[in-house]
Amino acid sequence: MSDKQITQTTYSISDLSKEFDITTRSIRFYEDQGLLKPKRRGQTRIYILKDRVRLKLILRGKRLGFSLAETRRLFELYDADKNSVSQLHTMLELVEDKKVSLQQMDDIKVVLMELNSAEQQCRAALENSTE
Repeated sequence: MSDKQITQTTYSISDLSKEFDITTRSIRFYEDQGLLKPKRRGQTRIYILKDRVRLKLILRGKRLGFSLAETRRLFELYDADKNSVSQLHTMLELVEDKKVSLQQMDDIKVVLMELNSAEQQCRAALENSTE
């Protein structure tokens, strides 16, 4: 991280777009969804460190499989309770839900492997019966 990024207190939409390698349209979408609330100077959006941190959390949440609604819920809890006890409990619930979903995906992968194996055996049996 450069000195400019460490000491910078405001960011333009293009600054954030470049830093996080996302489009300005994505950032405006998150704003439309109420996840980011930049200040305005005329038509120019002025993002502060809080917006930058939230954008980082939005993108991290996406990678972990959190919906924007789930991310918004966490932001709302944090805004209401800066001690974040309720936010931590909610986060634990969301993490547990994601773990269950991922486990179900693993179960689906196992079933798919079994189905593929059964399919191969059927095809092999068909080939042998036509010879």
